[in-house]
Amino acid sequence: MSVKGILTFPGDKSISHRAFMLAALAEGTSIIKNSAMGTDVLSTIRCLRDCGINIKNIDKNEAHVSGRLAFPDKDLFCGNSGTSARLLTGLLTGQGITANLTGDESLIRRPMKRIIAPLTEMGARIESLDSHLPFRINGSGLRGIKYRIPVASAQVKSCLLLAGLGAEGNTELEEIAPTRDHTEIMLKELNVNISTSADKNVIKLSGPCKKLPEFSVNIPGDPSSAAFFAAAGCTKDSELLLKDILLNPRRLGFYRTLQRMGARLEMMEKRQRQFGELTGDIRVRPGLLRGIHLAAEEIPGIIDELPLLAVLATQAEGKTIVKGAAELRVKESDRITAIYTNLKNMGADIEEFSDGFSIIGPTQLTGSKIQTYHDHRIAMAFTIAGLFCNEPVILDDQECINISFPEFFTLMSRLVK
Repeated sequence: MSVKGILTFPGDKSISHRAFMLAALAEGTSIIKNSAMGTDVLSTIRCLRDCGINIKNIDKNEAHVSGRLAFPDKDLFCGNSGTSARLLTGLLTGQGITANLTGDESLIRRPMKRIIAPLTEMGARIESLDSHLPFRINGSGLRGIKYRIPVASAQVKSCLLLAGLGAEGNTELEEIAPTRDHTEIMLKELNVNISTSADKNVIKLSGPCKKLPEFSVNIPGDPSSAAFFAAAGCTKDSELLLKDILLNPRRLGFYRTLQRMGARLEMMEKRQRQFGELTGDIRVRPGLLRGIHLAAEEIPGIIDELPLLAVLATQAEGKTIVKGAAELRVKESDRITAIYTNLKNMGADIEEFSDGFSIIGPTQLTGSKIQTYHDHRIAMAFTIAGLFCNEPVILDDQECINISFPEFFTLMSRLVK
């Protein structure tokens, strides 16, 4: 099945979360345009409102954010959003806010020790039975620390940088591998005293800096959302133009991987920066796909798109190997199991590892009922898999897509097939 069209996308989810949190620290009224409006970002908005922040005009896609953070009088419910839980914990502890945080059935199983340990070292008091949500935070009197982050996680890094805004002295973080750097870019745009080393592995922030200037931002299109349509553009005789996409180099791992696999992809019209970020258009046309071996150091930059890569690997000539991706086990679902189970049911030649998988292609996939495990990325990846099937795929939970990309099926319907 071929697809053609020109598409624009909702704002980047990662930047949306961070923009609302930083606006909560800003003097005056900040304006956020084209925010992502999935339930994950809405969880961040709800929690900030519960902490006294005024957020208006969301229905007009031009949010006006003002007010001062205050102690909430109810538990902060982060829903399914790990970004909300981890980044808000850093933000609130840095501002000395006492709060109880919790989440849905999936989120309370996700690991939180990775933020609890360094925040405790900074002086925060976090009461948790087993290093998972729910927990109670109190962050008065934080101090900066020097810390090597043991996992490749932009959420952990951003949590500690947000905490560092309210901490005395320097917060110095070393990454074991590069992760998305939106927090650093945004803080620099807001004149925070933050710097990165020449190799960009060490970030240093000087605190405290509890109030930021007001700002206005038009958030560029989400490359992680657009990735599903880039994959669709790999079907025979297809051509898609993805407009106004965030072109941050640390968010383009999937697109570089598509090029390595043989897709004809070009980044065009690179233009204005939004909040320090480069934007542009991406044209995607099919090519003869071939299997590749993804090294462990490449995984952090493509972790969210690995389910989609697995689908494309079934259409590639030869063997695709993904190792060093154990982090997939602790996402919204065990995504390695989800990938293996669904592709096996569709007739793929796939082997599961503890930290990844291998796939031999090409294979004519068979439509089947998809076990989404209530995971938005699994649901969307296997909707795209349906383009490579002669029979339809049926999702056992279509609604979970609203977590990150409620516009997904509307955009799918706009493609000329």
